[in-house]
Parts: sequence; C-alpha cells; structure tokens
Amino acid sequence: MKKNILVSILFFTAAALSQNANLGTSAAKFLQIPISARASGMGGAYIATADDATSLFWNPAGSAKIESDAAHFSYLNLYSQFDFNAAAISHYMGDAGVISGSFISLSMGKTEITTEEQPNGTGRYYDAQDLALGLTYAVRLSNEFNIGITAKYIHQRIWNETAEGIAFDIGTQYRVDFNNLIIAMCMTNFGSDLRFDGEDLNINYLRNQNYPISRLAPGRLQTSDDPLPLNFQIGAAMDFYNDEMFTLRGEIDASHPNDNNERLNAGIEASFYKRIFLRVGERINYDDENLTFGAGVTIPLMNSNIRFDFSYANFILLPDLYRYSIEIEF
Repeated sequence: MKKNILVSILFFTAAALSQNANLGTSAAKFLQIPISARASGMGGAYIATADDATSLFWNPAGSAKIESDAAHFSYLNLYSQFDFNAAAISHYMGDAGVISGSFISLSMGKTEITTEEQPNGTGRYYDAQDLALGLTYAVRLSNEFNIGITAKYIHQRIWNETAEGIAFDIGTQYRVDFNNLIIAMCMTNFGSDLRFDGEDLNINYLRNQNYPISRLAPGRLQTSDDPLPLNFQIGAAMDFYNDEMFTLRGEIDASHPNDNNERLNAGIEASFYKRIFLRVGERINYDDENLTFGAGVTIPLMNSNIRFDFSYANFILLPDLYRYSIEIEF
C-alpha cells in the first residue's frame, strides 16, 4: 500500500509537469498570494502539514485538527504599493467539528488620475481593493481521515467598477501509520466567473463619424467574464525524525492551476522543543520566485499559546518579500 501511494504521487507529479498551461486567463489573482509566514517559509508546501487556523487558506481539512479556539493574523507589503492582510478565527465544537471564518484583503492607496490632455494630474483620484470572506467547516470522520469545505464571497473593485462571485474550497487529509505520514488533496476557488461592471463603463459616441455635428448617442462598454483561479493540489508530508526535543518534518506538493504551468512546492520545518521553528522551502517552475526561508517562536501565556512567524521569499526579478504572522490558541 505504501509503495502504491508513493508511485501514485510520483506519477501525478511527472504528468503534471509535462502539460502546457493556459497562462494568464483567470480573475481574482489575489487568491493565489500565499498567506501565513509559516506556510510561505516552507515554500507553500503546506496542504498536508496544515493543522491550525492558517488551514483555511490552504486546505480546510487541516482545521479539523484544531482542539481549541484559534486565531490567525498575517500581513504582507507588496512592492511598497499594496497592503495584503488576512485573518482567521476557528471555534472547536468537540466531536461536531470545527467552524471557522476568514478574511482576505488586498488594497492600494489613492492614485491621481492622468489623461493625455492632463498628464500632470486631473485632481481626481482612484483606488482599488479585493476582498474575500470565507466560512469553513471541518470534521474528523475517523482518527485517520479529515475533510473540510469553505464557502467564500469574493469582491473586487477598481475605482467605480466592481465584480463579485461565490467560490468553494474542499480538501481532505489522510493519515498513514508510518512516521506521521499524511496524504492530502485540495481543490480551491471552484465557482462562478467574475465580470466587472460600473458607471465608468458608460460612454458617448457619434452615430456617424462623417458628420461631426451629428448627435452623440449614449453607449456602454461590456467587459468579459473571467474564471476564478481554480487550483488542484495533492501533497504528502512526513516526519524524518521526531522526539520530545527535536522534530524534522518535510512536505512536497504538486499543483495544477487552470491559468499557469504545473508547479511543485517543497519544504522542511525543524522544531526544537515545539517552541522554536526553522523553515526552508523551494518553489519549482514559478516565473520568478524560488527559495524561501522562515522562522517562528511559540510563547506560552497563561492558558494560551502565541506563535510569531516570519518568512523571506527570494525573487529573481521582483523585490524580495517579507511576511509576518501571529497564531493564537486559546
């Protein structure tokens, strides 16, 4: 059985990397930005390791492992122009499972509008913001098998144009009695297409270009429907070494997005006394990003545990990114 599982993972990986992608054809790209410094520090190889409130953004099945109330907060500054924030909160209901809520926001400040006639500015300003609100339910169907599902509302806005839709994430985790091996599958962002609409699409045009004095007629531009960034992932994680003082755990994920090349994520997390964490990861077949590094520390406080995480992502052409996260169990 273990050999068959390993062969299946390798076959999926080889098949995925051999396909061609439909590049750059999806909307709501902010849903693909990695959330959580812990997950990012492991190169995004996280769908099998996920076991806290950050699971809501990677694999909802992982939140079934939460055995107390938990909350998560993340922040990322993108290229000094965009603020990316995420938050999640989970409530443990015993044998009934875990219910959670999540929030994602990508926003930019106001920028002055320029035109060909007024290249130095018009005195008017525009801004943009993307939002996603999610509700997750996860449960342990047995000691070995978890399942979770997320329903989320997606809203995008740029100036006076908006687009909105509904999407779903569904994931599973299966534990094998061998070095804490977990095999996971997850499908994210399955839902309706998005189309922008708003008052700025209203236009006026001449009915007959040959007669400049002809009457202007009202018109309206129509935008196209764009699919959400659907993504299917399969991954496996296991402990290479585990005792009370030191744990070394690794994971590898294969990803099949609907709008880009197939990708591999690989990561390792080293834990010292379950309090200090060091992480390293690699993102394979990405356009620009490759290596990631991270660290974390858990601080007991009364009846709670607070974990502070930091990660660094190396880019070849774009500026490197630094992520900061807080995880609270209470």
